[in-house]
Amino acid sequence: MECSKEVSVLSPVGNSLGSEIHFYPSVHITTHWYDHRLFYLLQVIKVYSEDDTSRALEVPRDITARDVCQLLILKNHYIDDHSWTLFEQLTHTGLGRAIEDHELVMEVQSNWIMEEENKLYFRKNYAKYEFFKNPLEPRHLQFFCEFSNSDMYMSLTGKKISGAPTNYGFCFKPNKSGGTRDLKQLCADDEQTRTCWMTAIRLLKYGMQLYQNYMQPYQGRSGCSPLNLTPMRRGCLRLNSHGSPVAMSNMAIHRSQSWFHHKISREEAQRLILQHGLVDGVFLVRDSQSNPKTFVLSLSHGLKIKHFQIVPLEDDGKLFYTLDDGHTRFTDLIQLVEFYQLNKGVLPCKLKHYCARIAL
Repeated sequence: MECSKEVSVLSPVGNSLGSEIHFYPSVHITTHWYDHRLFYLLQVIKVYSEDDTSRALEVPRDITARDVCQLLILKNHYIDDHSWTLFEQLTHTGLGRAIEDHELVMEVQSNWIMEEENKLYFRKNYAKYEFFKNPLEPRHLQFFCEFSNSDMYMSLTGKKISGAPTNYGFCFKPNKSGGTRDLKQLCADDEQTRTCWMTAIRLLKYGMQLYQNYMQPYQGRSGCSPLNLTPMRRGCLRLNSHGSPVAMSNMAIHRSQSWFHHKISREEAQRLILQHGLVDGVFLVRDSQSNPKTFVLSLSHGLKIKHFQIVPLEDDGKLFYTLDDGHTRFTDLIQLVEFYQLNKGVLPCKLKHYCARIAL
């Protein structure tokens, strides 16, 4: 039976059904193919954001993780800074991993057990290729298992399910295994050691493919580049006397910023930073739980997460914010963040990458 349907796809130029049809990212086309042929070419996947909202995408069966990320970047007008990641979360076993850019998404999903509610998340991970910028030095690497038919996951639940002695666990899961029985689990003493081992194993398994993923800018299946896209700007700002953007109300303008997270706990802040990768300079600003009138800057440095209290000061009837007991003062949190993005000051490093809840 012949059908007519409008779809949005990301696919190569040309196809086996005819030489005059060309697909481009986010271009709507009307198809007049037979049902079984359309089903063969396209599959529906569901991708989640951090707030567990989701978007269904019709994609080719041979689409890679990087293609999916690029499609979502284009659809949402995000800036492609080479840190976007498709993250696989196995709900039943409490495991998760960043899918490598070159991996086929359909092959990843083919290893899922039907009854399990596994998910794909679209998020940032600044640590994905950090080892090419700041190489690690893993030692004492020995043969443990065959990697060709297994994938490596980090533990998302700490000691709860595995009973590991620390919270820094990772494991190898055979592709066709759904439960915990066949997992080969390892445990590290700290996050730095876990990152070192997982990076070494990624390099051992994928080798030069990882370096090619890192070095080659994304060109898309049709040569389309996101560099010509103009990022969406939200909110209405004005410039102060120093040229910094400031909103009409200094008291609440920070709430519209992507780096600010309203009323989240210390543990939730650490989880968000960990998801974005423990790279120096990954940060967020949040409300203080212990003191409702203050704020907290949570910052990653040296593979650890540190928290700095932002204290409001009143001087001559004017309100200021400071990180260093008033030696450096700012009229609002936006000025404070902008300053420490350019200057280390009292912090162990500059603010480089902010944690944001990604919307789809």
